[in-house]
Amino acid sequence: MTIFSILATLCLIPVIFGSVYALLCMVTGWHFSTSHSTDSQKTFSKWPAVTILKPICGLEKNLRTNLRTTCEQDYPILQVVLSVQSPNDPAIPLLYEIQREFGRKRVTVAIEDCPAGPNPKINNLIGGLKHARHDLLIISDSDIQLRPDYVKTIIGPLADPEVGFVCTLYKGIQARTWWEKMELLTINTELIPNMMFALVTGASQFCVGASTALRRSTLNDIGGLPSLANYLVEDYEMGRRIWMKGQRMVILPYLVETVIDLPTPRKWWHHLIRWDQCQRAARPLALLSTILIKPIPFACFYALFSLGTTSGLLVVALTVAIRLLTAGIILRWNLQDREGLFSLWLLPFRDIAALVSWGLAFTKETTVWRHSTCILTTQGHLVDTVKTEQVDASFPFTGKGASTQVIPVKNEKPDDHSSTYSFHTPISHLSSSRQQNAKEPFREHHARNTTSFEGTQLHTGEVEGNSGKLPKESSILQYSPVNIWNIKGTS
Repeated sequence: MTIFSILATLCLIPVIFGSVYALLCMVTGWHFSTSHSTDSQKTFSKWPAVTILKPICGLEKNLRTNLRTTCEQDYPILQVVLSVQSPNDPAIPLLYEIQREFGRKRVTVAIEDCPAGPNPKINNLIGGLKHARHDLLIISDSDIQLRPDYVKTIIGPLADPEVGFVCTLYKGIQARTWWEKMELLTINTELIPNMMFALVTGASQFCVGASTALRRSTLNDIGGLPSLANYLVEDYEMGRRIWMKGQRMVILPYLVETVIDLPTPRKWWHHLIRWDQCQRAARPLALLSTILIKPIPFACFYALFSLGTTSGLLVVALTVAIRLLTAGIILRWNLQDREGLFSLWLLPFRDIAALVSWGLAFTKETTVWRHSTCILTTQGHLVDTVKTEQVDASFPFTGKGASTQVIPVKNEKPDDHSSTYSFHTPISHLSSSRQQNAKEPFREHHARNTTSFEGTQLHTGEVEGNSGKLPKESSILQYSPVNIWNIKGTS
């Protein structure tokens, strides 16, 4: 037996497992879509007041329609909080237009800069929550379109006090370019079928942050929004904390729509990697096991190691046929997605790209979120790598407007549980009076459990006045250092 025949045989394992899994997803998808759980039938005797938190960043595609469908809900007492973080956000004029159309009683525009951590969505939600008038909250992403019965549907199960949070699934729509179609297929033929499979079989629990309802008291009980600001997968962490307190999750067989908005192929590629990084941060072993359910790439490997034999080509053809058939049935019968059906020819290429992103999710130490690049720790935490104009003028060696990096440095001793963070500012970015000081040896400051510092505005974690805390990190990032300040915290 040659090395090629051994490799070809090994490749058949994910081909078989992946094809069987695709068939199972088709069955569980049908079961989920046709189920009528008792939770979905529960409701309040009198509809309580509700606040929808809608975090917004920039003028996204179809934003006006998305916001109008939120405000047009068939619900008696509803407040919609449209929140942005910057007073220069280009969406603000549109938000005030929406407010004038539906009135201040229904629509509140919140402009709040609340940098609790690297997670921009949580920072935005914190600002919006300050303006929320009601106890029942719905978190709805800015790219989500809603049907008029949405609020009544998602709020209903919260009539049961044992229910901690309620979510709905979503499907992608309005993909225009080939890379947006690839994103649509990622959501509609992989993410959603995987969620349906997990729900029907009980394989895992999760929380869909794009469409979630919960009580304000529940949010406070798990530490509030600021405690989630350092997590990449803040929705999973929020859900995990709630069900660990003994409350139930409810995922309704109800679909909302998310508008695919990816201006460039580069944005799509970063987003594809972040999908896998999110799963790695939440459930790394689960992501590792998905290597067994990627049939198309390994069918291609099988044909390659079989040296292009007829049997190898037949395996590829049969694998692609099963994948397209099962995905097509899910798109047609479960999601009513004709748009996805017309893009189905791209699915084999998307699946091959997904194998590459799967590998990068385990090896890539940074993640891209909108315009920010953050370090992703092994615990699923985020650490800002670069912030511009965020360092106070009183910070040693650093002038206002300097570009400062926070770099985690790997521990040199195995038994050393300390975490070292270095602030790096290029010499050319310093004021002339401080360039000479930068040549001095860096200083160290030790503190137990947390690292404190003075005169600094660092947006890598919790910041209170002139003191702050840095999360622990043990990974290493390559850089060209100019050591300005080395802070070491022992835990």
